[in-house]
Amino acid sequence: MEEINNKTDNELSETKKSYSGIPEAAFVEDVDAFMALAENEGKVDKVLKKLDENHSKYKFMEYNLASQKRRWKSQIPEWERSLEMIKKLQSEKDSSQDLDIQFLLSEQVYAKAVVPPTDKVCLWLGANVMLEYTLDDAQSLMVKNIDVAKTKLKHVEHDLDFVRDQFTTTEVNMARVYNWDVKRRQATKST
Repeated sequence: MEEINNKTDNELSETKKSYSGIPEAAFVEDVDAFMALAENEGKVDKVLKKLDENHSKYKFMEYNLASQKRRWKSQIPEWERSLEMIKKLQSEKDSSQDLDIQFLLSEQVYAKAVVPPTDKVCLWLGANVMLEYTLDDAQSLMVKNIDVAKTKLKHVEHDLDFVRDQFTTTEVNMARVYNWDVKRRQATKST
């Protein structure tokens, strides 16, 4: 599992930044001053193109964050079901009776199995890797993975809200610069 950013929720909410380092879009308060900046040179097309590029980047970030959110939301229930099964195996490991279970073979396909009492379990870790663990180690690993996944999901949801605010700010900035240009052209025509 990836290491979680060390920022606490309180630290993050004070700084209003994202967990993944998404840059904040500055709101253009004074369009005249903004357009007079050396980097903008009063060229509306250049500024609108730059804002449009930023808008596209924020949309791309939103897409990636939404994908991450879907992935975490699907993995957490899977891991919780695995944890439940590990707990069931722990409760039955000292029993002399075999366990009759149904397990998910593939999507919507279940198979029946008879499992003798055991103190070991194999966990699928992904990337074609499966390892054998004792039930206690497997339980602690699954609990840790679930906690990390829930924290990451919370961070992704926060970043998703943050990036949506950024592309909204960028859209408003684009509209303000465009309107500034329209007013400037109208003023030029009238004189």
